[in-house]
Amino acid sequence: MEILLNLRQVMFISLYLCVCIAMCESFRYSVPEEEQSGSLVANVLKDLKVDAKELSARRARLVSKSSKQYFQLDPHSGNLILKDKIDRESLCGQNDPCLLLSEILLENPWQLHRIEVQIEDQTPVDIRFPLERAEDTDKGKNTVQNYILSPNEHFRLDVQSHSDGSKYAELVLEKPLDREENPQISLILSAVDGGIPKRTGTAQIIIDVLDANDNFPQFEQSMYKVTLMENSPLDTLVVKVEATDRDFGSNAHITYYFSQVSENVLRLFKLNKHTGELTVTGTIDYEESTNYEMKIRATDGGGLSAYCKVIVEIEDENDNAPEITITSITSPLPEDSPPDTLVALFSVTDVDSGDSGRTACTTEVNLPFVLKPTENNYYQLVTQQPLDREKVSEYNITITATDRGSPRLTSTRILHVQISDVNDNVPVFEKPFYQMQLRENNIPGLLINSVHAVDLDTAQNAKVTYSLLPGKVSDGPTSSYISINSETGNLYAIRSLDYEEVKDFQVTVRAVDSGSPPLSSEVPIRVQVVDENDNAPFILYPLQNGTSPSNDLVPRGAETGYLVTKVVAVDRDSAQNSWLSYQLLKATEPGLFTVGAQNGEVTTLRPVSSRDSFKQNLIVVVRDNGHPPQSTSATLRILLVDGFSDPYLKSVALPKEETVEEEDPSLTMYLIICLAAISSIFLISVVAFVVIKLQKREKFIGTYNSGANFPVGPDSQENSADSGAGSLSQAYNYEVCLAGGSLNSEFRFLRPLFPVFSHSNKFSTFTSIKNYLLYCINLSAASISSHFSYIQ
Repeated sequence: MEILLNLRQVMFISLYLCVCIAMCESFRYSVPEEEQSGSLVANVLKDLKVDAKELSARRARLVSKSSKQYFQLDPHSGNLILKDKIDRESLCGQNDPCLLLSEILLENPWQLHRIEVQIEDQTPVDIRFPLERAEDTDKGKNTVQNYILSPNEHFRLDVQSHSDGSKYAELVLEKPLDREENPQISLILSAVDGGIPKRTGTAQIIIDVLDANDNFPQFEQSMYKVTLMENSPLDTLVVKVEATDRDFGSNAHITYYFSQVSENVLRLFKLNKHTGELTVTGTIDYEESTNYEMKIRATDGGGLSAYCKVIVEIEDENDNAPEITITSITSPLPEDSPPDTLVALFSVTDVDSGDSGRTACTTEVNLPFVLKPTENNYYQLVTQQPLDREKVSEYNITITATDRGSPRLTSTRILHVQISDVNDNVPVFEKPFYQMQLRENNIPGLLINSVHAVDLDTAQNAKVTYSLLPGKVSDGPTSSYISINSETGNLYAIRSLDYEEVKDFQVTVRAVDSGSPPLSSEVPIRVQVVDENDNAPFILYPLQNGTSPSNDLVPRGAETGYLVTKVVAVDRDSAQNSWLSYQLLKATEPGLFTVGAQNGEVTTLRPVSSRDSFKQNLIVVVRDNGHPPQSTSATLRILLVDGFSDPYLKSVALPKEETVEEEDPSLTMYLIICLAAISSIFLISVVAFVVIKLQKREKFIGTYNSGANFPVGPDSQENSADSGAGSLSQAYNYEVCLAGGSLNSEFRFLRPLFPVFSHSNKFSTFTSIKNYLLYCINLSAASISSHFSYIQ
């Protein structure tokens, strides 16, 4: 019998362990029988490891494994709630434990969780627990006669007999159990037979007292008072509230909640429902609220709750910079505003407390403005110096406000003040004097150039119009030569100009602004007419007269480089357009004569021989240096003679209409007459120039001196002598003069000043006369060229 009792104990312990293992493999909760409908069984969020938002999003639902649904799941809070009262005896009878199975289904992703709810029996006083009967193989009085229970304060043993006389025992509860005081009770049951000697068998009874949710949670403090610094960082721990529950299992599991708190508390603070930690989740602003009060509820797994109060005091921090508020501002501000003119009115405030709320205000230095403090933290910004819009058209005034907190905070505000214009500036031209150029033969209406004046004022005060002042150009009004666009300042030529008539002229332009009153300025403009190559060279010598052509004499004994004559030409154009060059175009004997490209001198390329033709014709082309170049040709007739005596000249057979006048024996008289004529022409030209200048009353610019391009005077003469040959050692001097005002005069070949003694003496006399002749020609050409320039 003792062995059987030991086996029963082992089976009981094994069964107990199996039940414990099974409990560990699923979510198990407990609820007392006869609990009121709507009671909280448990919160499944922690076990499912999800939050309320995810639980709702995953469409959690509870599915019962029994025919009746005894529980319901709140998908928004995770609370498992009892729907109806449960009678353990009618549901499970004597089965222990009494379990109700359910499943929680989650979607996205799909999950299945098993829920076991144990229905706890409410054990009343005097309840009886039948005990197993002890077995004794003896018979009669030697069988079991009595049961004895070890002493305890909760149970007693009631021994009764069956109809067959066998004894059995029942365990009767005499005093309510308290799991918090004694969670497990161990008893010894002894069975005694009636034999002699008496034999006893024992069994150990272990009673596990199941928990009932009969204890409320308890906070360590009923009120928590803490201090929190303003602008504390997120997740800063404010306080940790903690409650305890003497119950066991889910009945002792405590969850913390806010109870009847404002939205500001929910926005700024977070309560960890498992640990009771209160942390910062928002920006704590002392200026918004100086303290926060909240109630926290602690609820156990059986639905019992306790409350505590938390008061959070906020400490101020200098986190607010002064604020500048503009009340009024004057912009634009006239530049002629007097001192102490009000520009802006503003106030400075700081919402911090203590020294952190006291402020001081400053502005930039070196500005024509000053700050003046007034009442109630108001400031005036006024002018203190004259304003000039042309120097500074606008001001960005920085206002700086600083509090006295620690650390000090500063704020700035920029006032944008524009300065309005007053018409106090005259238009100013870009240049004090304009010099422009215009090519002659221009198209009427041609743009010459433009003038531009700037007015430092703005708007209408800076709008400039242009006009020409009255004046004259070559006895004509200025408006007949030039015009100006009143808006753009562009200058246009009214007519086509000729450099040979008008070389330059001067006009005056006036610029007037549109202010009130209008201001103006003037500028002189000088227009220079630029010469174009529109005049061909003019041959001065030899005269190109078809009725009475001139002839040049060359002795047969002339050597290489002998100066025959000189082609003199002028060009009415100026500058490089009047630079002339000479070229021999055609000759009877191409290799006998050459022409100097720069001076027009005709010289021999080789000695003159007796085989050369008596009559030589040369065509000389004179070109200027313009673009395109202009040209003129001159025809020269040269006679090759053996000597210059009268008999010889008379015996020379001249061509038809070509005669040589008889020599004048008075050579000195001719020279005096030539010099007098040249001097007279020069004096007449000077007088004419002075008279013209007095009439025009203008300064004459540039003297037409094309003839100066060629060397004239005694230095240009060349003496040809061949010392090796020993002949023609005596030079002959000739003089050829042009009568003043007559372009039809012919050259006069004069007798030699010295008698002809020999051939060489004749040649020397001829050379001297020829050199002097060319010198006179050069003087005459220069004088005539100057005369052309004067009359232009």
